[in-house]
Amino acid sequence: MNYRTLPSPALLAAREKRVLDHFHDEVVQQWDAVLATFAHPHYEIIATMTVHDGDQAVRDYYRDTRVAFPDQDHELISLRHSHDAVITEFWLLGTHLGPLGSIPATGSRFRVRMTAFFIFDEDEKLIVERIYFDTLTMLK
Repeated sequence: MNYRTLPSPALLAAREKRVLDHFHDEVVQQWDAVLATFAHPHYEIIATMTVHDGDQAVRDYYRDTRVAFPDQDHELISLRHSHDAVITEFWLLGTHLGPLGSIPATGSRFRVRMTAFFIFDEDEKLIVERIYFDTLTMLK
């Protein structure tokens, strides 16, 4: 793949639709639909240095985060394309109503700016969602 040339507009539109569907299905907690956006479910959470690989590991990640933040939502800030990815910036919003690992619920609302890279392979299969955010902002 040429790293200086973007794919066709039709291909970019298809990637964008997949990512927007993914975001929507996460908010409404349609986990089968979210998982169907991947060739093989795989999340990399860079701030916490955690990887969730495979159907069950990703489902566990969804369960744990929605126990902690049952009203989790997104506000898309921007969406960009690269030769092999859709890059999103968004606000992650919610209320900390349940435990997150060893961190007890605070009852506090949060709003954290994040970036997620949705990486596609040469066959146009979504292979990873790689998420970046500042953990200190999240903990505050």
